[in-house]
Amino acid sequence: MKKTPLTWLYVPGDRPETVTKALACGADVVIVDLEDAVAPDRKEYARTATAERLREPQPVPVHVRVNALDSPFAAADLRTLAALPGVSALRLPKVTSPHQITRVAETVPPADRGATPLHALLESALGIEHAYAIACAHPSLRGIALGEADLRADLGVRDDAGLDWSRARVVVAARAAGLAPPPQSVHPDIRDLEGLATSCAHGRTLGFLGRAAIHPRQLPIIERAYLPTQHELEEAETIVKAAATEQGAQALPDGRFIDAAVVAMAQRTLSLAARGD
Repeated sequence: MKKTPLTWLYVPGDRPETVTKALACGADVVIVDLEDAVAPDRKEYARTATAERLREPQPVPVHVRVNALDSPFAAADLRTLAALPGVSALRLPKVTSPHQITRVAETVPPADRGATPLHALLESALGIEHAYAIACAHPSLRGIALGEADLRADLGVRDDAGLDWSRARVVVAARAAGLAPPPQSVHPDIRDLEGLATSCAHGRTLGFLGRAAIHPRQLPIIERAYLPTQHELEEAETIVKAAATEQGAQALPDGRFIDAAVVAMAQRTLSLAARGD
């Protein structure tokens, strides 16, 4: 069974020793960042160091967040990194239109395994408005997600609840396009683990699955928040067993009504719990 990723750890591309440590810290996916985490005068070094580090396959999936597509660095990032054996996917920041996805998908060099998977980050009002079109833009696009810091600034949102509509829009767009549920954007305060847990619980209610992190200490909090609880597992097992003995809609002894949609959700819960088996 392919492991469902719940934790996505960002690490600066200009710190190869930190990248090495990140690969061993337990994240499901490591994201080497060439964009926000790297100063302009370090961009070329970050690209070169990342290419050197990812010449060989890695022990966990590694995504590379390239620089913004309209920046002077993006073309070289894509040309240098797309086909490397250690690169599992490319993350494209500040995407605003499906044409950007199509252009990248049709120009990046293919890896030995075929087309390099792409993930789009939506970080502006325009990107949110085009969420579904972006999600459907090309078969190489495997996921969409929010970049909440930039989106917050673009919208002028001061309260966290002001982003919930955009969050729901991205979750719905991903589902409608047949993509995996998006992971939540990062929680920027690495010391606020209680706030992280609360935020993850809220993200789960909105339909997110997993979360990006900026420090290893955030990983177990995210994983715990997104894995089913014991109570949820017991409920799911009860529903699946009941469905196996009687076809169609039915009422459980405790009065709960179940139908095909409820059973599908229960099966999804059990599948997620077994992701590491």
